[in-house]
Amino acid sequence: MAAQFGRRLRKGAATTAVAALAVAALSASQGPGATADDQGGRPATTGAETSPEAAAGTGGATGNSPYYTDLPPLNSPSPSPTIGTPASRGDTATEAGIPATVLDAYKKAASELRSAKPGCNLPWELLAAIGKVESGQARGGQVDANGDTTSAILGPQLDGNGFALIKDTDNGAYDGNSTYDQAVGPMQFIPSTWAWAARDGNGDGEKNPNNIYDAALAAGHYLCRFGWDLSTQADLNSAILSYNHSQDYLNTVLSWLEYYRKGTHEIPDGTGSLPGNRSDDNDSATVTPSPTPPPSVKPSPKPQKPETGTPSPKPPSTTPPSTTPPSTPATPTDTVDHLEDAGTAKLTAQAGDAFTERVSTRAETKAGAAVAKVRIRFTIVGTTDATFTGGESVATVVTNSTGVAVAPALQAGEKTGTFTVRATVVGRSISGLDYTATVAERAADTLTRTSDTALTCVPGGEFAEQVEVKATYDGEVADKVAATATLIKSALDPTANDKGPYFKDADGTTVRTLTGLETDANGVLKLPKLYADDTTGTFMLRITTAGGAALNVTLTVAAAETSSPSPSASPSA
Repeated sequence: MAAQFGRRLRKGAATTAVAALAVAALSASQGPGATADDQGGRPATTGAETSPEAAAGTGGATGNSPYYTDLPPLNSPSPSPTIGTPASRGDTATEAGIPATVLDAYKKAASELRSAKPGCNLPWELLAAIGKVESGQARGGQVDANGDTTSAILGPQLDGNGFALIKDTDNGAYDGNSTYDQAVGPMQFIPSTWAWAARDGNGDGEKNPNNIYDAALAAGHYLCRFGWDLSTQADLNSAILSYNHSQDYLNTVLSWLEYYRKGTHEIPDGTGSLPGNRSDDNDSATVTPSPTPPPSVKPSPKPQKPETGTPSPKPPSTTPPSTTPPSTPATPTDTVDHLEDAGTAKLTAQAGDAFTERVSTRAETKAGAAVAKVRIRFTIVGTTDATFTGGESVATVVTNSTGVAVAPALQAGEKTGTFTVRATVVGRSISGLDYTATVAERAADTLTRTSDTALTCVPGGEFAEQVEVKATYDGEVADKVAATATLIKSALDPTANDKGPYFKDADGTTVRTLTGLETDANGVLKLPKLYADDTTGTFMLRITTAGGAALNVTLTVAAAETSSPSPSASPSA
């Protein structure tokens, strides 16, 4: 972890004993067979390494950099507090809260992994647990709307002095150190790992280890390599150990994973609690100090050299450290007063189709000015199986230079009716903006026969050809459209006929109306066989669909024609 996270806190024997007791159960029941040496709880070589990185001694994603050892509260998370409510350090609700943008990044990364590597079964709570022990959730959510940390997060230089020895691999490009590597960003990747694990998680075209979206997605892919299935305990342990090969690290991450699984909630960015204890507090290494003192601490001025013959002046008094946290400049999110509709058209679609219109929202100040670079969260609310493109019910979009965020396209499911798309500002508790969307039943506007063969039958017989029609809507195939077939009295009298052609049900009973029919994937509907009673004449079959399409099909029942006998030969003369 970065030295600027705070002054090192020396833990006494009592604290160490408490931590040991807290993780003992996890160590016994879940931890792999690794032993710990005296280097801050890092495992000694046992021949049981779980990944190529560990076997090669590279220390996984972080280079075995220090991490926060604080354990979650013993009590389960409390119900979500009201946003903006002051919270004290160590409070259960505070510990369970995750800054809005950071939480969004974890969930977005897990969602992408569900599509990219479905067999991995990565829970977003695992990313949250690792983010907690690596950086205290990006220093309590000190990130902007794009997910960039407000300042770089750097671990100590890995110079072999109490840490692994990893000489510079990036010429200082990521960590600013051209001599030794340092873990970088909220997920604490060492540069050599970031070089191949990097991902662009927020779609800005960059792969930045100090961006929580990029780092969370990279961490997800890192944990899902080697075909691991994180729903199994053995693979979960292996993945966590490959991130930082330490038994204590495994137990700490598992503790936070279990805690977050019991419940968590969103809190405003920058209001998260910071851990206080780190894994390097008990070893002899000296953490590399921050290049610049924290803003709240003023360095003591140097005493002036006394002039000859004059009494020595009293040393100047030093300004005590300020107890008031430094003021942070207002972010674009802070200036948002309300959301306005940005010209969203009527949202309607047939079941199974994509909506042609998209939800568009504008973030504005109190004066009505546009606010750019604000994260807008779109959430599908209500009893529906509609989703955004990609199968998700939640999507987050950053407003553009005109303050507008356009949600991904909506995809209708099979459930008809109305639902709501709610737009809210990530990190703010201002009122959301609701949009109503409607899913109508599948429909057809045209029906045509797939054959032009005349449909005829003799009395008491069966028609040789089954009736088959194709349904379309606006010229496109209309699949899964509900249909009804009825043998009617005439084109002018659509009531069911009581004589003439008929269908049979499973018991062989005469049926002249069929309901619950549905076109197939190609829009085709093939009716059951038709039979004729003893009545001759011309009859009508009407087929109708949802949406108003209708087609009348003529059926003819007539006696078979008899051939004339051949004339007999004339008698011989």
